[in-house]
Amino acid sequence: MGRLLLNCDIGESFGAWTMGLDAEVMPYIDCANIACGFHAGDPSVMGRTVDLALKHEVMIGAHPAYPDLVGFGRRSMVCSAQEIQDLLHYQIGALDGICRARGGLVQYVKPHGAMYNDMMANPKQLRAVMLALAAYDRPLPLMLLAMGDNGAAQAAADELGVTLWFEAFADRAYDAVGRLVSRSLPGAVHHDPQRVVEQALRLARGEALTASDGSALQLRPDTLCVHGDNPGSVAAVQRIRESLDGLSAP
Repeated sequence: MGRLLLNCDIGESFGAWTMGLDAEVMPYIDCANIACGFHAGDPSVMGRTVDLALKHEVMIGAHPAYPDLVGFGRRSMVCSAQEIQDLLHYQIGALDGICRARGGLVQYVKPHGAMYNDMMANPKQLRAVMLALAAYDRPLPLMLLAMGDNGAAQAAADELGVTLWFEAFADRAYDAVGRLVSRSLPGAVHHDPQRVVEQALRLARGEALTASDGSALQLRPDTLCVHGDNPGSVAAVQRIRESLDGLSAP
């Protein structure tokens, strides 16, 4: 994929409720993970967010979830492999239809919340997600967590003909194998903007991070997840954008 791309979960407002600072963060990102209505978003929010992404020439990704609007998609659900595929096709298709009406297309998929976490913990569910993408009418890359060893996921993707985009986080702590440290534990989230920028630069340079047990953790991400839900986070994204652009400048 070349340079490290910035991706952001976006389009998560619903009706009269506004979530995030989409217009403020969109100019600084490369990939917009747009909610598809099951954990957040609605048709009008999806349309406005697609318009904003097209205006700034940002790649559009579907951000599907379990049907859990009340829980913001953060609660696991027991679903069969076919149900997972149906949930994905329903949501990807909805966003893709809105994109096509505006001259765009969905270009990749990043599951949200509990669906993402379950996919990373359960190889059968990950395979179901990959099968859904493989069955779509055109190749759609899958965005998933970059870990110390992504060999099993890559092997499954190669078998099914699915492209993987591995993502890392500038504002999160990792354990020794590359899982995100639970938010319930101290130090799981980096709040110091300078530390967030420094971790982003380490990832962009291909340098090892220090895991929660003090060991060196080598990740090989294609994309970096950033957040734009408050003015401080938008400012951090701007600094990361400027720093990454500085790395690639001649």
